[in-house]
Amino acid sequence: MPISRVGSDGAGRPVARAVGFTLIELLVVLALMGLILSIVPPLVSAAFPGVELKSAARTTVASLRQAREEAIRTGRDAALAVDLVERSLKIDGGYRPVRLPSRMRIRLETAETEMQDERTGAIRFFPDGSSTGGVILLERGNQGYQVGVNWLTGQVRMAPRDDP
Repeated sequence: MPISRVGSDGAGRPVARAVGFTLIELLVVLALMGLILSIVPPLVSAAFPGVELKSAARTTVASLRQAREEAIRTGRDAALAVDLVERSLKIDGGYRPVRLPSRMRIRLETAETEMQDERTGAIRFFPDGSSTGGVILLERGNQGYQVGVNWLTGQVRMAPRDDP
């Protein structure tokens, strides 16, 4: 409900005017806010490369844990395939691939039997929770994280990279 204010028309006669925003003004402001919100997150991650790197490491940890849970839940082996060129992670069983940022290097250390070729390998989990084990290294500049999987327990851990 607009608020009315009484003013004068210059000749001394009182005139009532509605005060408030029009629908068009509100829509323009909402459109501008949407545009700003879509632009800001990539700028923030580019300004703080450590945040993007840590987020990618956490995504990798979550994907490995999900693969382990899939193996335990279904009673069948489940693997997390790592494509080093495409920078993607994919879990067996119809899960959507996860893409990691292109501005970082990815290395995979896993069992030789799990390497399909020079660019693709996997870390496999078994129904009892154990794994073939391995390490995924995510690096950008002089920063990095290693995400490791214990072969005996299947436990997934993330830590800052040790070697420079």
